[in-house]
Amino acid sequence: MTSKLITATRLLARAALLAGSFLTIPTAQAQQPAGFTRTDLQRHDLSAPGREAVQVRVDLAPGKAFRRHTHPGEEIIYVLAGTLVYDVDGRPPATLKAGDVLFIPAGTIHAAKNVGSVTASELATYIVEKDKPLLTLVK
Repeated sequence: MTSKLITATRLLARAALLAGSFLTIPTAQAQQPAGFTRTDLQRHDLSAPGREAVQVRVDLAPGKAFRRHTHPGEEIIYVLAGTLVYDVDGRPPATLKAGDVLFIPAGTIHAAKNVGSVTASELATYIVEKDKPLLTLVK
Protein backbone atom coordinates (compact mmCIF):
# COMPACT_ATOMS: atom_id res chain seq x y z
CA MET A 1 0.00 0.00 0.00
CA THR A 2 2.83 2.41 0.78
CA SER A 3 4.44 1.94 -2.65
CA LYS A 4 1.06 2.58 -4.32
CA LEU A 5 0.68 5.78 -2.29
CA ILE A 6 4.20 6.93 -3.23
CA THR A 7 3.55 6.12 -6.91
CA ALA A 8 0.24 8.02 -6.80
CA THR A 9 1.92 10.99 -5.10
CA ARG A 10 4.66 11.04 -7.73
CA LEU A 11 2.12 10.89 -10.54
CA LEU A 12 0.17 13.75 -8.97
CA ALA A 13 3.34 15.82 -8.59
CA ARG A 14 4.28 15.20 -12.23
CA ALA A 15 0.78 16.12 -13.36
CA ALA A 16 0.95 19.36 -11.34
CA LEU A 17 4.31 20.25 -12.87
CA LEU A 18 3.04 19.50 -16.36
CA ALA A 19 -0.13 21.55 -15.79
CA GLY A 20 1.98 24.44 -14.47
CA SER A 21 4.15 24.38 -17.56
CA PHE A 22 1.08 24.75 -19.77
CA LEU A 23 -0.11 27.75 -17.75
CA THR A 24 3.02 29.74 -18.53
CA ILE A 25 2.55 31.15 -22.00
CA PRO A 26 5.80 31.70 -23.89
CA THR A 27 5.69 35.08 -25.61
CA ALA A 28 7.99 37.72 -26.96
CA GLN A 29 8.44 39.24 -23.50
CA ALA A 30 12.20 39.42 -23.98
CA GLN A 31 11.46 41.70 -26.95
CA GLN A 32 9.31 44.13 -24.94
CA PRO A 33 10.42 47.75 -25.20
CA ALA A 34 10.25 50.18 -22.28
CA GLY A 35 6.72 51.46 -21.68
CA PHE A 36 5.17 48.26 -23.02
CA THR A 37 3.57 45.56 -20.90
CA ARG A 38 2.11 42.32 -22.17
CA THR A 39 0.04 40.24 -19.73
CA ASP A 40 -0.74 36.71 -20.87
CA LEU A 41 -4.30 35.78 -19.88
CA GLN A 42 -5.08 32.41 -21.43
CA ARG A 43 -4.21 29.88 -24.13
CA HIS A 44 -6.43 27.04 -25.33
CA ASP A 45 -6.41 24.45 -28.09
CA LEU A 46 -9.21 24.86 -30.63
CA SER A 47 -11.32 22.25 -32.37
CA ALA A 48 -9.50 23.15 -35.61
CA PRO A 49 -6.41 20.90 -35.73
CA GLY A 50 -3.12 22.72 -35.15
CA ARG A 51 -4.76 25.98 -34.01
CA GLU A 52 -5.03 27.65 -30.64
CA ALA A 53 -6.57 30.78 -29.13
CA VAL A 54 -4.31 33.08 -27.14
CA GLN A 55 -5.53 36.10 -25.23
CA VAL A 56 -3.32 38.87 -23.84
CA ARG A 57 -3.66 42.35 -22.41
CA VAL A 58 -1.29 44.90 -23.93
CA ASP A 59 -0.53 48.23 -22.20
CA LEU A 60 1.42 51.04 -23.88
CA ALA A 61 2.61 54.13 -22.02
CA PRO A 62 1.85 57.55 -23.56
CA GLY A 63 3.93 58.23 -26.66
CA LYS A 64 5.25 54.65 -26.82
CA ALA A 65 4.95 52.34 -29.82
CA PHE A 66 5.37 48.69 -30.60
CA ARG A 67 7.25 48.27 -33.85
CA ARG A 68 6.23 46.40 -36.98
CA HIS A 69 5.51 42.72 -36.48
CA THR A 70 3.36 39.78 -37.61
CA HIS A 71 1.49 36.88 -36.02
CA PRO A 72 1.04 33.31 -37.35
CA GLY A 73 -2.74 33.78 -37.41
CA GLU A 74 -5.47 36.32 -36.99
CA GLU A 75 -5.48 39.02 -34.32
CA ILE A 76 -8.70 40.48 -32.93
CA ILE A 77 -8.22 43.70 -30.96
CA TYR A 78 -10.55 45.40 -28.50
CA VAL A 79 -9.29 48.72 -27.13
CA LEU A 80 -9.86 48.93 -23.38
CA ALA A 81 -8.47 52.42 -22.68
CA GLY A 82 -6.63 55.31 -24.30
CA THR A 83 -6.04 56.14 -27.96
CA LEU A 84 -3.97 53.93 -30.25
CA VAL A 85 -2.97 54.39 -33.87
CA TYR A 86 -2.58 51.13 -35.77
CA ASP A 87 -0.47 51.03 -38.90
CA VAL A 88 -1.60 47.95 -40.83
CA ASP A 89 0.08 47.24 -44.19
CA GLY A 90 -2.29 47.88 -47.09
CA ARG A 91 -4.60 50.15 -45.08
CA PRO A 92 -4.57 53.79 -44.01
CA PRO A 93 -3.61 54.33 -40.33
CA ALA A 94 -6.53 53.69 -37.97
CA THR A 95 -7.05 55.65 -34.74
CA LEU A 96 -8.96 53.65 -32.15
CA LYS A 97 -10.27 54.60 -28.70
CA ALA A 98 -11.78 52.61 -25.83
CA GLY A 99 -14.56 50.38 -27.15
CA ASP A 100 -13.23 50.25 -30.73
CA VAL A 101 -12.21 47.00 -32.43
CA LEU A 102 -9.81 45.96 -35.16
CA PHE A 103 -9.21 42.74 -37.10
CA ILE A 104 -5.74 41.97 -38.46
CA PRO A 105 -5.45 39.07 -40.93
CA ALA A 106 -2.83 36.35 -40.45
CA GLY A 107 0.71 37.34 -41.41
CA THR A 108 -0.15 41.01 -41.95
CA ILE A 109 2.59 43.42 -40.91
CA HIS A 110 1.37 46.00 -38.41
CA ALA A 111 2.44 48.34 -35.60
CA ALA A 112 0.72 50.30 -32.84
CA LYS A 113 1.41 53.61 -31.11
CA ASN A 114 -0.18 55.28 -28.10
CA VAL A 115 -0.96 58.83 -29.27
CA GLY A 116 -2.83 59.80 -26.11
CA SER A 117 -1.77 61.23 -22.75
CA VAL A 118 -2.71 58.14 -20.66
CA THR A 119 -1.67 54.50 -20.77
CA ALA A 120 -3.52 52.78 -23.60
CA SER A 121 -4.68 49.18 -23.20
CA GLU A 122 -6.03 46.56 -25.54
CA LEU A 123 -7.33 43.03 -25.25
CA ALA A 124 -5.71 41.04 -28.08
CA THR A 125 -7.11 37.66 -29.04
CA TYR A 126 -5.07 35.56 -31.45
CA ILE A 127 -6.26 32.55 -33.44
CA VAL A 128 -2.88 31.14 -34.40
CA GLU A 129 -0.95 28.09 -35.50
CA LYS A 130 0.34 26.09 -32.55
CA ASP A 131 4.05 25.71 -31.89
CA LYS A 132 4.99 28.91 -33.76
CA PRO A 133 6.23 32.11 -32.12
CA LEU A 134 3.24 34.31 -31.30
CA LEU A 135 5.04 37.39 -32.58
CA THR A 136 7.76 37.96 -35.17
CA LEU A 137 9.39 41.39 -35.43
CA VAL A 138 9.86 42.81 -38.93
CA LYS A 139 12.98 44.75 -39.86
